[in-house]
Amino acid sequence: MLRSYEKDGGVNRADRANLPSKPAVARLMEDLLALLFPGFHSPPPNSSRELTDFVEERLARVHRGLTEELRKSVGRNQEPSVEADAIASWFLAQLPETRGRLATDVAATFFGDPAAASTEEVLLAYPGVEAIATYRLAHLLYRHGVPLLPRMMTEWAHSRTGIDIHPGAEIGPHFFIDHGTGIVIGETCWIGEAVKIYHGVTLGARSTAGGRKLRGSKRHPTIEEHVTIYPGATILGGETVIGAHSVIGGNVWLTEAVPPYSVVTLVAQEAQVRKRGSDPGAADGA
Repeated sequence: MLRSYEKDGGVNRADRANLPSKPAVARLMEDLLALLFPGFHSPPPNSSRELTDFVEERLARVHRGLTEELRKSVGRNQEPSVEADAIASWFLAQLPETRGRLATDVAATFFGDPAAASTEEVLLAYPGVEAIATYRLAHLLYRHGVPLLPRMMTEWAHSRTGIDIHPGAEIGPHFFIDHGTGIVIGETCWIGEAVKIYHGVTLGARSTAGGRKLRGSKRHPTIEEHVTIYPGATILGGETVIGAHSVIGGNVWLTEAVPPYSVVTLVAQEAQVRKRGSDPGAADGA
């Protein structure tokens, strides 16, 4: 094993340029979600005084932990500790505004899903809200130019929810992910206000054959406001624009732009129903 480390790399050693820790990022995300939604990702406080104490203690803990992981992320700079502390302070100052943006996502989820009994149920049980909250936090650091950490944050949510949102995507308010499992939203995707996406949707690139040469280019689609995308739809390409107020049906494959107020469905598909043999042990189609 030791010889393979020297040959193939893939070792994160503390005595060298160290990297952020996945367990530390997981702890940070739990603390950040607890700050965004107190009592939903942590024990509920018993009083306003207890809530104040909780917020002060958790902010201090996040600042320490985030500064340490940022120091590892920006470690190539001359004064990483100073820069990391400044970024952590700036990031925490954005939490109230981020919470306001998330309130629109929670409202969109509650009012958009007749199965939702309350906003409390949405916060406790809907994986889409957790994935969106994690994305919005990671996006702050991504826009600030922080390497490594933003992607680690969204991959933490991906592993928990099955929803893969790249931190570089631009997503407007009132975003609603229904069910969510299997959703992929690429780095250069742009999503407008009040968009609703179901499980199994891919907003991806048409081709990655160009590899690293494609970095920095617009590779993923633009979804304008008030669009609904049903399960299993695949929309690919940086030049693909889905016009406002459109509806994209299930299992649709799109690589071309769609004008506003469009309804896109598959026409050729048919469901066939055949009678099985009367014998429960008979083979299908016999």
